[in-house]
Amino acid sequence: MSTHDYIPRTETITPSILYYGTPVILLTTCNEDDSVNISPLSSSWALGNYIVLGIGLGGKAIENVKRDPECVINIPSPALWSNVEKLAPFTGKYPVPDYKRNNRYTFEKDKFACSGLTPSPSLSVKPSRIVECPIQIEARVKHIRIPEDLPHIAIVETEAVHVHAHTKIILNENHIDPNKWSPLIYNFRHYFGLGSPLGKTFRSET
Repeated sequence: MSTHDYIPRTETITPSILYYGTPVILLTTCNEDDSVNISPLSSSWALGNYIVLGIGLGGKAIENVKRDPECVINIPSPALWSNVEKLAPFTGKYPVPDYKRNNRYTFEKDKFACSGLTPSPSLSVKPSRIVECPIQIEARVKHIRIPEDLPHIAIVETEAVHVHAHTKIILNENHIDPNKWSPLIYNFRHYFGLGSPLGKTFRSET
C-alpha cells in the first residue's frame, strides 16, 4: 500500500496552546531609562518588509513599544536555545503582574546579563541588537491592534528598516543561505531546529 492510500485517523482535541512550530524571536525594546529589555516571542510572520508580532499585554515589551515605537527582531539559531530559556522565567515589568507572579515569573532588569547575550548598537533605532543572533532586524512599529475577542494579546505591525546577518550565512551579498541558516523553532513549548532540506520552491533565487 502506498503512502497515498493510507488515511490517517484523527480526533478532535482542545490544546491549551497552538504553538505548532514557529520561529523564536528575541525582541529588544527600550525601557524608560533607555536600558534595553529582551522579550522572547513565538508569534511572528513576515509579509514583504513588514513583520507582524503577537505580544502579550501586561508585559514590558508592549509597554515599551507603545511609548517608544522602535524595536529589533533578533532571530536566534538552535544553538542559542539555552540562552532563550534562561530568559523565560523573567520579566522586565516591575512590580511583577499578578498573572506572571502566579506563573512563577520574577523581575529582572538586566536581561543581557541573565541570558549571557551581548548587546550591539543599532544603526537607526534605539534598542540594541543581540550579537549572537545570526539575523537581527531593526524595525519601527507602525500599528498596534488589540482584538476584541482576544483581550490579552496585541497584534503589532512593524516595518523593517535594516537587516543584519552574520557573514557566514550570507550568500551572493543579499541572500541568506538556507543550507547554513536554521531558525530556532518553538514546537508545542519544546525547542527544535530544522531537519535536512527536502527541496525548494520554484521561486527560490539561491
